[in-house]
Formats: sequence, C-alpha cells, structure tokens
Amino acid sequence: MLLSPEFYRHPDVVYLAQALLGKYVVTELEGQYVAGKIVETEAYRAPEDRASHAFDYRRTRRNEPMYAAGGTAYVYLCYGLHHLFNVVTNEENVPHAVLIRAIEPTDNLSLMLQRRNMAVLKSALTAGPGALSQALGITTQYSGIHLYESASPIRIEDRGDRIAADQIIASPRVGIGYAAEWVEVPWRFRVRHSSWTSRAK
Repeated sequence: MLLSPEFYRHPDVVYLAQALLGKYVVTELEGQYVAGKIVETEAYRAPEDRASHAFDYRRTRRNEPMYAAGGTAYVYLCYGLHHLFNVVTNEENVPHAVLIRAIEPTDNLSLMLQRRNMAVLKSALTAGPGALSQALGITTQYSGIHLYESASPIRIEDRGDRIAADQIIASPRVGIGYAAEWVEVPWRFRVRHSSWTSRAK
C-alpha cells in the first residue's frame, strides 16, 4: 500500500523519520523494478536547524523541492559524486526533510548488485545514502517528484512491517560538524540489530 500524502504532512519531522523505518522504497525506472526496506534515517528541521540545506529559509534552485508539500523527493549531489535521497515532509513552504540513510534490499537484488558493481551481497550494497541511491537508481533528475502516486518512478510503500520504539536507536547525525549546537541533536535513527545500517561514527 502506498503511503498517502497525509502521512508525509505530519508536522513533526522527527516523528516521521522514525515512522519511515520499516517502510519500503520502490523504484521503477525504465521498466526495472527494485525495492528495499528503510532501516536508517535522519531528520532535518529548517529553518532553525543549522544542519539543514534550508537553514534560516535559505532557498536555492537545488533545494527548491524542500519547500514543496510533504511527499516530494529531494535528491541532491554530495561532493559531486553521491546522489542523496530525501523525503520532504510537512506542508508547503515548511522545509522539513528526512534523509534516507540505509535500506535492507528486498526486491531484485541482482540488479542492485549490478548497479553497484558488486558480485557478493553484503551491507555495503545499500548501507549509506549514496550507496542506496545508486542501488535504487535514484539520481537528481528525480528531485521534485511525488512519492505517493502509483505511476511515480519512486514510491514508498507500507507492507505491514512495524518497528517498535525500543527497537530504534537514536544518535547524532553524520557529517554535520559545521552545525554548531545542532551537531549532537539525536536525530539519526537506526533499526536495532539490523545488519544493513551504516556504521556508527
């Protein structure tokens, strides 16, 4: 079942970063279908969050999708190499987003391995936001699309998996040393005991 637009428009991005754990990212690109279960996320809450691309309501051509209504994809290029997939939340002009940091691959693993130039299945396939985007085929060309439409090339599904609160590990986000007092905010969420999450820093 596809997540509804209303799901994404919940006002609390920290809640949604946890609620997305156990949901499935599905891509269907040029007839090639793959999917994986979300096991790690990070919440970003502009305008006050210094780690957010929309801190202090910064607005650029790159981050414009962050100002769309919840359920929009925001994909950006990191270090000119890695495409990072974010789920925009809340209402229009409230720039909240959840970075999808890791997935457990579930559907069409052979294609994911091919996209990642890997021969053996291991956590490096989809542990880390750049790795999972490559495995799923997600690039910046999909930034701005709606995730809740059945014909969308990127969708998020609820397949009935539920992650209990005591199975979620909260810790500081990764790679935000510039964010002053926001560095230690525990808005990175991982599924406990999952072998598919990225390494703790």
